Amino acid sequence: MRGKLNEFQKNVLRWNRVHPYNAVHVVRIPRPLDQPRLIETINRELESLGLTGLVIDRRRYTFEYRGGPAQNELKTIDGSNDLLSVLSREFELELNTAFQDDGAINPFRFFAIREDDGFSLGLTYFHVIAGAEAIILLMKRLIGRYTGEDLPGFSVPLDLYPKGDPIILRLYPTLLFRKLASYASSVPAMRRASKPHYQDFRDPAIGVRVFSLSAKQFEILWSATKRWGVTVNDLFLALLMKTLSPFAAKRFAATRRKNLSVGSIVNTRRDLGFDPFKIFGLFLGSFVVSHPVPEEMTVENLAMEIHNYTDRVKKTRAYLGTPVDLWLGRKLVFFSSANQEKRFYSKAHPLWGGVTNMNVNTLWEQREGGCPINYFRAVSTGPITPLVLAPTTVGDVVNIGLSYRKTVFSETQMAEYVPQFGELIKEIEVML
Repeated sequence: MRGKLNEFQKNVLRWNRVHPYNAVHVVRIPRPLDQPRLIETINRELESLGLTGLVIDRRRYTFEYRGGPAQNELKTIDGSNDLLSVLSREFELELNTAFQDDGAINPFRFFAIREDDGFSLGLTYFHVIAGAEAIILLMKRLIGRYTGEDLPGFSVPLDLYPKGDPIILRLYPTLLFRKLASYASSVPAMRRASKPHYQDFRDPAIGVRVFSLSAKQFEILWSATKRWGVTVNDLFLALLMKTLSPFAAKRFAATRRKNLSVGSIVNTRRDLGFDPFKIFGLFLGSFVVSHPVPEEMTVENLAMEIHNYTDRVKKTRAYLGTPVDLWLGRKLVFFSSANQEKRFYSKAHPLWGGVTNMNVNTLWEQREGGCPINYFRAVSTGPITPLVLAPTTVGDVVNIGLSYRKTVFSETQMAEYVPQFGELIKEIEVML
């Protein structure tokens, strides 16, 4: 085997045994669907990039792309006047369908949604192989080849076997010491965090809702970040905490667990010195934000307090210590059965949700006269957090995939979530 899985990949591989760990990306283009040509393009490009013949050895945590012909099929779905509803249903199906995770596997599933004025190409992938950035560049290449446009993207040949974890320690030699020292404050903080209630921790079923923020709504959020001196990710964390707060209202009467905790995913490619156009893989870190989120607190004040914390996280690159957390967690459940592992995650990780934010514009520029696109994605919650907010900025709009554990959040609660999100944006507009 030529490649060694990094610590994040090792954990994704383990999580997949107790909870399907996939992600789904969809790109919409106003072009007619030629199914035979599209699937021929997909298979030819995967072969040229070397992304075929994947073999994973679960026991040794190794992998290799052995090449050979790609034999993907293309599932077609009839669209409707309500694309978001179609996407919600298909995302839910795909996130709940696990990939094989040992031996020779195909980590890709493709589908196309037919519409009157174009089509949407969907790609479901086993998250252990890649992060969102790599998949966006892959989709960009596929669409470019299909439409005949010259879209700058991957540099071939790709490096499929980068060594992430050793590089972290070489570039940041004091990281391990600082990470271990941080447990003196982070462990007590988690013990003060409210825990979501899992009706049945064994039930991994995921629900999905896809919704969009208009150009006007995104302009409001962008203006708020500039006026308040926070990042877009800070603001999404604040919105997530405010919208989740009513579901965790019991914490207000608690004696100890009064805080609400959410996580944020960080792309670590640039910290490692990796060129996203030359590397294919998964390189992620994370950090946790905990806050009491008082009912009377405005989004502005919450976002600014979150920024004070995340600014320190970025300056110290604390998220690069994530492999240490994951290594310890993996050792704690090493001899556990599947149900014991599920119980451990539901009890030991008092997280209510997480944000995985992505700006497609930084990787796929919309050219004047070129083929305009729209982009959507959704991510598995995994066993550690019961809800994931996946905002994707494309052009001047934001599309959000909301995935959630049905054993924690009901359909009725999630039906109320989207309007609540919109109401908070209206409140922000009034503040500006």
